[in-house]
Amino acid sequence: MSGGHSTYSPKTGIERWFDARMPLPRLMHDSFVSYPVPRNLNYAYAFGGILALMLASQILTGIVLAMHYVSDTGLAFQSVEKIMRDVNSGWLLRYLHSNGASMFFIAVYIHIFRGLYYGSYKAPRELLWILGCIIYLLMMATGFMGYVLPWGQMSFWGATVITGFFTAIPLVGDWIQQLLLGGFAVDNPTLNRFFALHYLLPFMIAGVVILHIWALHVVGQTNPTGIEVKSKTDTLAFTPYATVKDGLAMVVFLIMFAWFVFYIPNYLGHADNYIVADPLKTPAHIVPEWYFLPFYAILRAVTFNIGPIDSKLGGVLAMFGAIVMLFLVPWLDTSKVRSAVYRPWYRIFFWIFAANAIFLGWLGSKPAEGWYIPAMQISTLIYFAFFIVVMPLLGLIEKPRRLPNSITEAVLAKSKGGAGHPEGATAAPADKG
Repeated sequence: MSGGHSTYSPKTGIERWFDARMPLPRLMHDSFVSYPVPRNLNYAYAFGGILALMLASQILTGIVLAMHYVSDTGLAFQSVEKIMRDVNSGWLLRYLHSNGASMFFIAVYIHIFRGLYYGSYKAPRELLWILGCIIYLLMMATGFMGYVLPWGQMSFWGATVITGFFTAIPLVGDWIQQLLLGGFAVDNPTLNRFFALHYLLPFMIAGVVILHIWALHVVGQTNPTGIEVKSKTDTLAFTPYATVKDGLAMVVFLIMFAWFVFYIPNYLGHADNYIVADPLKTPAHIVPEWYFLPFYAILRAVTFNIGPIDSKLGGVLAMFGAIVMLFLVPWLDTSKVRSAVYRPWYRIFFWIFAANAIFLGWLGSKPAEGWYIPAMQISTLIYFAFFIVVMPLLGLIEKPRRLPNSITEAVLAKSKGGAGHPEGATAAPADKG
């Protein structure tokens, strides 16, 4: 699916001249026009394109905002307010950027859950999955540093609390914290460093995205059946079939994005961040942005010492361990069947895991007191059990449904109202790739 002879044919002299010296048009044609994709892709596969669109939006709006922002603790808050009030369309740029971060994370979470559901991480796509996890990690770093820049109360205290957790790491913890802060407390050097990194990291993300797309074109796109392409009848040209579907999904997503920007621009933010940062006034309840809340809940779930590991270090290890689990998924899942469509028990556990992840996010927004603490602990246990227990064991004991012989067969069976393969058809053995 990733190979084959190029179908690009230059039509003018300029195209032929350009193609002979730097075949960029040929590369674009082969990657986004004639590139074959499975014919059964659904709208869950459109979020890759949506993420590319949101990355471009964040970079463009971020560059313009950086022209007006002042990374100084005495001027940062006022510079953001000046952008909102005095810069032409500054309010729009700021809301596009702040809400764009939330839309970016909504799209990436759907993208990750789709990958987990359809087994997009299995061989030969392990490196593709790992590159996606690296993008997610860079997004988290970018989002955290961007949250500090407005220099409101939640920005300041969020940075203070989160960077303070690094001190729990033995030997190098204090050094890491001081390196991030540029000193011993959140102050002007911190803001300058975070601004520089927040500006730089999106371009690093763009670079890894290029590698991600490259890896995708080498190994080929997965599909809801989890079966590899076996003939030309299993595929369609990327344009117009996939582009029209992706385009429609983008329009719907942008309508939702516009709703937040124009009607409820501060809904996903925090009111305390409209108060200038004050080191002498601690907010009643310090919380990060919503897209970090599940990991914040895991961090606070560890309230007890584990042998020589105190609760603070245990929480930090649990939080980072929750992210490491995503990197290990290709090797934790032992099933030879990719898609949850043909794995009835995995499908049940997957939806339990998805509901639990949302519940963890809600718990992360609550104070660490009362019944919220045992709820965080149980939900954290469920989170890790999905990766460490369910994935390895279920692949060994689960009996999957029979797979269709090809993607085309599955499509035809679905069009006839079948359950994934024609009745009486001879099913292929479980795909071992």
